[in-house]
Amino acid sequence: MITHLRHSGERRNPAAMFHSLRRVMDRALSKTKTPSPRISRGEGWGEGQPLVHISGIFKTHWIPAFAGMTALMMAWSFSAAAQPQTVKSEKHDFRIVTLVRGLQNPWSIAFLPDGRMLVTERAGRLRIVGKDYKLDPKPVEGLPEIVASGQGGLLDVVLHPQYDKNGWIYWSYNAPGTGGWGTALARGKLEGQRMTDVQVLFSMEPKTRAGHHFGGRIVFDNKGFVYLGLGDRGDMPRAQKLDDHAGSVIRLHDDGRVPKDNPFVGRAGAKPEKFTLGNRNIQGAALHPQTGELWTHEHGPQGGDEVNVMRSGRNYGWPVITYGVNYGIGTRIGEGSAKPGMEQPLHVWVPSIAPSGMAFYTGDKFPNWKGNLLVGALRDEMLVRLELNGEKVVREERLIKGQIGRIRDVRVGPDGFVYLLTDERDGVVVRLEAVK
Repeated sequence: MITHLRHSGERRNPAAMFHSLRRVMDRALSKTKTPSPRISRGEGWGEGQPLVHISGIFKTHWIPAFAGMTALMMAWSFSAAAQPQTVKSEKHDFRIVTLVRGLQNPWSIAFLPDGRMLVTERAGRLRIVGKDYKLDPKPVEGLPEIVASGQGGLLDVVLHPQYDKNGWIYWSYNAPGTGGWGTALARGKLEGQRMTDVQVLFSMEPKTRAGHHFGGRIVFDNKGFVYLGLGDRGDMPRAQKLDDHAGSVIRLHDDGRVPKDNPFVGRAGAKPEKFTLGNRNIQGAALHPQTGELWTHEHGPQGGDEVNVMRSGRNYGWPVITYGVNYGIGTRIGEGSAKPGMEQPLHVWVPSIAPSGMAFYTGDKFPNWKGNLLVGALRDEMLVRLELNGEKVVREERLIKGQIGRIRDVRVGPDGFVYLLTDERDGVVVRLEAVK
């Protein structure tokens, strides 16, 4: 089975070996017959290639290689668990410590003040992780109806900045409605295992039955506003329409009211919630710790992933300008890579890395990373560290490539450690701990 591994480095790395062997086993199992399989699609190595999940009960006959493969996987698993990896990097050496296993395609993580964590699973489940890092088998009840379709489902989860006083928890999700479904924002209060006082603050219009480009990242600023990043829902022209929520950043008061100073308030036909337009599919967002401005990244097509600063009323170009090209055929999209009146990105990835999750490092455990931008990547399964000089990226370092899986979320915990979430059928929460 070693001949199936794509990266020679994985042969020397226990965690990467285990991860790759699990993929081989998943592919083999997916070829066995299952009764009434349920198939869902999500992003694969990049946006363009679907990852197919099949649920059902496997037949009891197994091909002979499975027994040996299973034993080998268990051996590598125990080895990796007993000795957390130490990774060498330019500014800090660190350990990768696995805290939680058994999550199904998790999307986001949030830290409760009492030491517990909340984790969303795209299928529609909000999970609680105890202070001992044990995953509660019972999901939180009381959430509104969630449509798990393609890349859509239960997405981000964020605590209100004044959670200690008001108890509000916010989440984004794929909500049903006239014409299909679309990204929505809701909030509620956690009481035991149930979400109470649930309020839907925003639901995008128009809705369609498309299964991709939902966006979904939530960020609060320092002035009482909440931002929600959206995707174009797979329909490129929507990102340039003022009468359509798709392909934009939404800006609201924390109770869902539309701010009077939103840039398109009062303009005939325009959606007043819109703060920007011309965004393809925002998958990471974070507030700059010094300027207080909203930074985002978004998926390009084939190439052209971008980092941007979101500013009121600005047009970020998609699909008129882009550094990416059409999938497969490689032809130009739109009018090129620049046009007057449209913003240029701060940083571009060509080829794509399929970024997901983003955080400015503001803790004290990695002092040499202070102020750096940390970005997860689905493709190549890595963490990208960006050094900044103002709004210019001056250095990029790619870390833990292929070692833990497709990184969906990146957070800096209240303890100053870096937490990563992997979007896998057996997703994990890992913590990066600096080695002195």
